[in-house]
Amino acid sequence: MNKLNNILIGKSIKYYSHKDEDAFFEWINKIDCIDKAVGEGRELHLYIADNVLQDHDLRDLLAFFYRYKLDMKQLERFLNKDNKLWFFDNYKAYWHRRVFGIKRN
Repeated sequence: MNKLNNILIGKSIKYYSHKDEDAFFEWINKIDCIDKAVGEGRELHLYIADNVLQDHDLRDLLAFFYRYKLDMKQLERFLNKDNKLWFFDNYKAYWHRRVFGIKRN
């Protein structure tokens, strides 16, 4: 993965109050794998520290992206053999269709 692939992009982020916006940025600061967050026009660029995420970091990103309705398809790049069982093979997980776009019977 090159350096550009280590950037996750948030677009059209909707905050429901000033405290919600505060919570958004506090949460970003609590996710270990995020090096920095930079506004680029109407986008927020989240710079990810490493190509391989710890499970807890990926779970935090999944929850964060779900909560703030960010494009979860970006998280598919973090699929690997070590997290495949819980991340991809868990078809009933709340994130599965939003990340992988696969609907399974």
